[in-house]
Amino acid sequence: MITATLLFLLMLALVFFSVRERIKLRASRFRSHKSWELEPRATPLSEAVFQLVGIAGGIYLSLIMLFTFLEVSLPNKIELGGIEVEPLAAFAIGLAIAQPFAVRLWAVFLRMFRSRGKEV
Repeated sequence: MITATLLFLLMLALVFFSVRERIKLRASRFRSHKSWELEPRATPLSEAVFQLVGIAGGIYLSLIMLFTFLEVSLPNKIELGGIEVEPLAAFAIGLAIAQPFAVRLWAVFLRMFRSRGKEV
């Protein structure tokens, strides 16, 4: 019971940090100089959640097509801390959660690589 609760809280924290990172990446596009607009607009939070779900769904569909094409059999459900989930869906949401952190690490890597190239 405690393991399931801790796993759930860990997943919730990871989703929170992933969404927060997505908000930071997209916040600059949200700023508008037209404060009188009455049209509804998406907030950085709604765009980040929409993007998280969209990326996870795209990864999931791609994995389903790949595993169907290769005729790989997977278990219908796996148990993670007392919660039964579909393995490909869990993997897809995990990759979608990790994606903004990977983008940031890649940017840091490129920045370090470029700065070392200038020193030589």
